[in-house]
Amino acid sequence: MCCESKRRFLLLYATQKGQAKAIAEEIWQQAGAHGLEADMHCISEMDKYNLETEKDPVVIVISTTGTGEPPDTARKFVKKIQDKTLPPDHFAHLQYGLLGLGDSEYMFFCNGGRTVDRRLQELGAQHFYDTGLADDCVGLELVVDPWIDGLWLALKEALQLQKEKEGMNNAVNAVSSSLSTVPHAVHELKLTSEVQNLKLEDEGARGSDTLSQKLDDINHVAPAGDAEPSLVHSVPPVSQSALNIPALPPEYIEVEFQDTQGENPHLSSLISEGRTFEVPVTKAILLTREDAVKTALLLELDIADTAFEYQPGDAFCVICPNNVSEVEKLLQILGLSEKGDDFVCVKVKQGTKKKGAVRPQHIPERSTLKFILTWCLEIRAIPKKAFLRALVECTSDAGEKRRLQELCSRQGASDYTHFIRDSHVCLLDLLHAFPSCKPSLSLLIEHLPKLQARSYSVSSSDLYQPGRLCFVFNVVEFPASPSRPVSRRGVCTGWLAELVAPLLRPSKSSQGTKGESSSTEKISIFPRPNNAFHLPEDPSVPFIMVGPGTGIAPFIGFLQHRQKLREQHTDWQFGETWLFFGCRHQDRDYLFKQLQCFLKNGTLTHLKVCFSRDSSTVEVAPPKYVQDVLRLCAKEVARVLLKERGYFYVCGDKKHMADDVSDAVVDILSVEMEADKLEAMKILAMLREAKRYLQDIWS
Repeated sequence: MCCESKRRFLLLYATQKGQAKAIAEEIWQQAGAHGLEADMHCISEMDKYNLETEKDPVVIVISTTGTGEPPDTARKFVKKIQDKTLPPDHFAHLQYGLLGLGDSEYMFFCNGGRTVDRRLQELGAQHFYDTGLADDCVGLELVVDPWIDGLWLALKEALQLQKEKEGMNNAVNAVSSSLSTVPHAVHELKLTSEVQNLKLEDEGARGSDTLSQKLDDINHVAPAGDAEPSLVHSVPPVSQSALNIPALPPEYIEVEFQDTQGENPHLSSLISEGRTFEVPVTKAILLTREDAVKTALLLELDIADTAFEYQPGDAFCVICPNNVSEVEKLLQILGLSEKGDDFVCVKVKQGTKKKGAVRPQHIPERSTLKFILTWCLEIRAIPKKAFLRALVECTSDAGEKRRLQELCSRQGASDYTHFIRDSHVCLLDLLHAFPSCKPSLSLLIEHLPKLQARSYSVSSSDLYQPGRLCFVFNVVEFPASPSRPVSRRGVCTGWLAELVAPLLRPSKSSQGTKGESSSTEKISIFPRPNNAFHLPEDPSVPFIMVGPGTGIAPFIGFLQHRQKLREQHTDWQFGETWLFFGCRHQDRDYLFKQLQCFLKNGTLTHLKVCFSRDSSTVEVAPPKYVQDVLRLCAKEVARVLLKERGYFYVCGDKKHMADDVSDAVVDILSVEMEADKLEAMKILAMLREAKRYLQDIWS
């Protein structure tokens, strides 16, 4: 524990992909400049702190994962505080401030932070500082930066208030009395995700945690012909501003090259989520025509000889590598092309100033350099501002150095959002744009996040296809842009497509004239069960499925499962089933024409399809989107949901579909119930709460 005389506060973080931890580390680094010391821990390390006896202020930084769940590292903590036997004054002694991270593209924005915040309040804890909710959809820094700026005054006031109370009386009742009578010491900051109302002021240098970069110190001037800013050029006012840039993160990793040989770690050692399975790809099917806008593939995996279990509606994760050519290019830029197969030892640098520095869990202590860059680091990650700040020190050209400083500065926040964040710029793009930047390998290990396994919805039923697991995906394409000179495919979908490309040859199949082939390639996977997105337990309950494009994937598993149940249990009562499917063109990307088979054998009661890009010659044009078809079936939808207490499932793209479907359901409920829109929204909220309106969506 930190010494009390140093004005200690407890700093906890709960992270899924590393963002919350990075922000907590920034708070820890800045604390010293404000005469404070942060006692920082991951929230999962409950043996290193005790909120039940904590007297100092607590700062919590927590992200959200999945469909609104707290991150994996916070699950035990959340389970502990949600114990219903805890009294309402359990945390009455606790003062805290909470920063939640989320993405407003998803329904339950910042729900991880909101869940913890709400429960702490229910147990009597008091805010010493307003809760901040940062939105990754528009840029976390738009809320994170001012929230951290205001934190220091709030902490000092809370600590001062605590000191005064302790001086007056150490008795618990006196402390409780003073807490209720002394005005709440909060540096008011109304921080929300509505960033259009947020104005960032240039406050000059903020002590030792920032650096004011004077124009006199740089020689870079944007070329006169460049009227517009770009990744590599700025224009006034940014180009003429003194800059507030973040503190330089302390170095803490050391890499040693070794002459010895050996074997790389097994991929399962990189995964903390549970057991992994290496399984063969037994079939690959091209579901779309070559002239379709997107390429969709179905892969079948053989899980017969494994203990892998799943239900229709579950998801699973694929462990994937970075693109081989990108790894080679990075090695070339680092000047390490000849050492890719050399073994390296990664350890913490002696004498580092980084508090509690440890080797990142996703980095093996010993492996080849190529293994680290291929399987461990997300080299496609959008660089954080702290990384840009570190790259400044590796850049020799004055103009390039200045531009990198601008991009990580308060004044360059808009440029960072536009040219890096929204343009999906990665490290390779930066090194191409700023050729004098030559970072060390240790710097990459310090700043690049873990290469995450990619999640996919199961598109099969083990009852229908024992020992087989199928999934469907679009091959993600990132076209070239001014900030990113080369086009790329998605890390995992591009790798999978390349893996099975030699196996996709035209042949007649049950899917129509699609490419299909067998394979002996293997991939590593691990389960990610979905606790809610499953078929109703009672087979007599009707349900509606909405899944345009590859969003249809889990519903194929639903229908396969239902068909097998109907065959095995002829005496059961089965509720009606509705499927709303949409795609661009009927003849190019109608992914599963076998839907007609489900319709003919009675497994599927109603099939409604639409094609958004097909032209029509009829007088009344057919509906283009699934939400339009839903409105045409308003009475039936309302009957299933309200009278028959059925289920409603939505799977697919969040940004362009899920919200529109939700709006359509609200409109349907409003009209059919003859109620206003607010009442209809309440009904939909109740359906969500009852787990009868379920979503499996992505952005």
